[in-house]
Amino acid sequence: MYIRSKAPLRLGLAGGGTDVSPYCDEYGGYVLNATIDMYAYCTIEPTQDNTITFFAADRQEFFEAKSQAHLELDGNLDLHKGIYNRIVKEFNGGKPLSLKVTTYSDAPAGSGLGSSSTMVVAILTAYTEWLNLPLGEYDIAHLAYEIERLDVGLSGGRQDQYAATFGGFNFIEFYAEDRVIVNPLRVKEWIINELENSIVLYYTGASRESANIINEQVKNAEQKNKKSLEAMHELKADALIMKESILKGDILKFAQYLGKSWEAKKRMASSISNNQIDAVYDVAMNAGAYAGKVSGAGGGGFMMFMVDPTQRLQLVNALKKLDGEVMSFHFNRNGAEAWRV
Repeated sequence: MYIRSKAPLRLGLAGGGTDVSPYCDEYGGYVLNATIDMYAYCTIEPTQDNTITFFAADRQEFFEAKSQAHLELDGNLDLHKGIYNRIVKEFNGGKPLSLKVTTYSDAPAGSGLGSSSTMVVAILTAYTEWLNLPLGEYDIAHLAYEIERLDVGLSGGRQDQYAATFGGFNFIEFYAEDRVIVNPLRVKEWIINELENSIVLYYTGASRESANIINEQVKNAEQKNKKSLEAMHELKADALIMKESILKGDILKFAQYLGKSWEAKKRMASSISNNQIDAVYDVAMNAGAYAGKVSGAGGGGFMMFMVDPTQRLQLVNALKKLDGEVMSFHFNRNGAEAWRV
């Protein structure tokens, strides 16, 4: 028997960064995001040989050990180990498991599509199916957040875990004491079609370590850096307006605030943009884009641009002359799912 799962990656549309502590604990954060048809995948193969095997096929990283209750985190597949440790401790009475876990993702780590958090959700969803765990969507998302941020110690926010678990278009609120409210949005089909026609997704080819950017952002919030705090307040306010714009199908207003939010986001931390990103942005704007932004923490990864659909090909052709890659995508309505084979 095999247990397989997949969890969708997401485009951060508005409010990204306001889901990071301490900002959301003190002021509350709002994030607007939507999942797309790119995924993180996991297969669990239960075995009888008292061995634990982890294989990240896309990264060619491998780990094998005798079955034990706790695996030390040493930098090699720490997310896989952190998940295993929690599952054994909290849901298997401390008894070791014998299994092989194989994973891969449609997007590289550091892409800005929430790939590492989405992978945690995919793996957790597979364990939930295999062991019949009593975990709902909020439980899986919160557990994924705790494993990645607390157990493994990777810096970041909270939106990716909830986007991957719930799927679709969501407006998510973040408050103190890990209180999260996911508001699924009923976006009309014609609006989704118009958005897909109006968005060009571009991979810069440069993955980045989001932790460094997040750490600078956290430091600015802790020190109550006026410029950074005002930028976060602006991002939060813009997220509300952009949510309304999407629900009403006001694509031009959405694009206007996307550009406004990108300017605000760059004030949150100095490393969010760089010369390469600025150069790509200039090419896109000169080719007819209304506005654009980097998806995720910044520094590299994927960029998204809004354009009039009649000008789309002109923008695509301009971006194709650069070193990165234009990626096709569709929005996806389903969250993480698992099945048995």
